[in-house]
Amino acid sequence: MGYVRDILAARYFWWHLALSDLRSRWRRSSLGILWSMLQPLGITILISIVFSRLLNVSFLEYAPYVLSGIIFWDFFASNVSGGALAFVQNEPYIKQCRHPLAIYTLRAVLANLVVTTVATLSLVIVVLVLKPETLGWAWLGWLIAAPILLFTAWPLATALAYVSVRFRDVPHALGLAMQSLWFISPVYFDVKMFRSAGLDGLVDYNPIYHLLELTRAPFLRGEWPSLANYCVSLATIAGLATLAIVLGRRMERRVLFYL
Repeated sequence: MGYVRDILAARYFWWHLALSDLRSRWRRSSLGILWSMLQPLGITILISIVFSRLLNVSFLEYAPYVLSGIIFWDFFASNVSGGALAFVQNEPYIKQCRHPLAIYTLRAVLANLVVTTVATLSLVIVVLVLKPETLGWAWLGWLIAAPILLFTAWPLATALAYVSVRFRDVPHALGLAMQSLWFISPVYFDVKMFRSAGLDGLVDYNPIYHLLELTRAPFLRGEWPSLANYCVSLATIAGLATLAIVLGRRMERRVLFYL
């Protein structure tokens, strides 16, 4: 609890850093924050045109599915890569300030969550145009999904930061790991494809699927996520938080030496 109090005491510092990241992301850009909506939309159109024909599915049905996957995967991948390098990139601050190291991963996760929230607006627009019948109270599920995504990504990024600052090959290996994880998760490929191939385990026991459902169920089907989706997501948070706390207790004071 003392560590949490120290994080809250430094809230103006890490919040300013997160805002600085957002400003630098769109500095001197004509469209600015709109790029967070246009980029996933552009990729969605390209992927949907090709894959809808390969998989023999309707473009209008497949495009929102792909867009929701792209938005989530960009958030997940950004926090994995950014978290792994968080301590290395914030080396000047770490050497000069005695703040809890978890604020540097929180900085990255908050900036990415803002970008994801803006990108979600593009999903809302697409769904309102293509699937307006899903509009309903279930859309309020995003208010629950956003904090769950935040508290999933933060301990994950923090754990990776501790490991990566000690073993500098980890950020490079994560690229391969992310590609493998993409292929075994229903990011672009429909869940029915996994189940029809007898790969139910890659769905039911995959936290990525359940986290995706927190957005897909409300927006794409107009229904609340299932209890299993919430339970697996919360269990994932508990597991990642435990891992981050254990690593932090063992390595927090050694990070400066590793840097």
